[in-house]
Amino acid sequence: MDEKIASNYQQGFEVSGDFASEDPSKFLDDDGRPKRTGTLVSASAHIITAVIGSGVLALAWATAQLGWVAGPTVLFLFSFVTYYCSCLLASCYRTGDPVTGKRNYTYSEAVRANLGGFKFKICGFIQYFNLTGTTIGYTIAASISMMAIKRSSCFHEKGHDSSCGINGTPFMVLFGAVEILLSQIPNFHEISWLSMVAAVMSFTYSAIGLGLGIAKFADNGKIKGSLGGISVGEVTQTQKIWRSFQAFGAIAFAYSYSTVLIEIQDTIKSPPTEQKTMKRAALISVITTTIFYMLCGCFGYAAFGDHAPGNLLTGFGFYDPFWLVDIANVAIIVHLVGAYQVFAQPLFAFVEKTAREYFPESEFITKDIHIPIPGSKPYKLNLFRLIWRSMFVCMTTMVAMLMPFFEDVVGILGACGFWPLTVYFPIEMYITQKKIPKWSSKWIALQTLSVVCLTISVCAAAGSIVGVINDLKVYKPFKTMH
Repeated sequence: MDEKIASNYQQGFEVSGDFASEDPSKFLDDDGRPKRTGTLVSASAHIITAVIGSGVLALAWATAQLGWVAGPTVLFLFSFVTYYCSCLLASCYRTGDPVTGKRNYTYSEAVRANLGGFKFKICGFIQYFNLTGTTIGYTIAASISMMAIKRSSCFHEKGHDSSCGINGTPFMVLFGAVEILLSQIPNFHEISWLSMVAAVMSFTYSAIGLGLGIAKFADNGKIKGSLGGISVGEVTQTQKIWRSFQAFGAIAFAYSYSTVLIEIQDTIKSPPTEQKTMKRAALISVITTTIFYMLCGCFGYAAFGDHAPGNLLTGFGFYDPFWLVDIANVAIIVHLVGAYQVFAQPLFAFVEKTAREYFPESEFITKDIHIPIPGSKPYKLNLFRLIWRSMFVCMTTMVAMLMPFFEDVVGILGACGFWPLTVYFPIEMYITQKKIPKWSSKWIALQTLSVVCLTISVCAAAGSIVGVINDLKVYKPFKTMH
């Protein structure tokens, strides 16, 4: 396919007299695809969009479960592991030589090139399950923020003691309708503008949440919380253990972006090498997000102590100024609209590529209908893309309606995705590519890191599953008011 693309470009140069002397390498990369235009800034924006999601708002709650010692320590350790493993993964974008080696366009392709077919299939299943789950989590989070705006208005008019019950189903349908439209953007390369907007929104609501936490802390005049986290008495000993495990999952989810790192790296131009730019983008992004996370988690805990809400801006730890809380929730919604696409596009690309390979003669799958747009290039409408992507969004919206438990879903996703996708596969690929000998000190250190992260992930998954089971005992789909 790449040779065909290159051939088409070269034929264009031969036919056009104006460009007869042009070198095709000015317009094509080494793989025959159009020149990539991504930069350090755009890559950092993509990562920040993927990382600073709704997870940041659960960090005050997570810190409350762990306390002043374990909370910030666990947060820092997760950030370090995420950055280190991101660098290992960035080294696997090209197989062999970091400058001229064969490109791997997706995370799963990198696994196949380095680890072989069996692990490739396992990785593909986990990755796309995690991406799907993340879009479900973002649908839940967006609807919660929409409900928060509605409830904020109700509380402002009727007082803080009013029930102001709201059903989240209509808001999920609205979010799904918007995503159906945005899902028709053909590919990852064309959503840079959406990532830029979403990144600005993530800073906006994180800053507002931080500011309100600082104001609440100042108003209290003292630091709430304890060294060991929520006390037994507020919850039972068993609940404290499960909640602590769930907090690990919430923090892991807050750092989940490895699933789209290779796809982001594939947008970066060179020189310098994609690997070098990506490692710098990962460092900038992880430092930026960790500072936000530390501040939001710690100030939220200092302000509310054991009673820190599961979502800092929607759990109504804050009622006033209501307009500022509303602005923050609008920013969350806009951010999640963009983040949904950042996580969904790799899945869309995989399904559509697979369909073309299996049914290359099907016009339903391969034919583009050109729709003229005044003042712009024609839009290429593909019927298969329209129907499949719309069905996917409808499915994620329906699942979100049936199980709208934000903290629990976040914990499960964080636990299921963190070890295999952020730690295990990057470490195994790095060991294979660099030919690190078994039982060498570096091999032992990398495997120890992997085992420790696996243990944490298993505990986090157990805690979150217990949370879902408890929530399902009292939840009635489409009827429960929040």
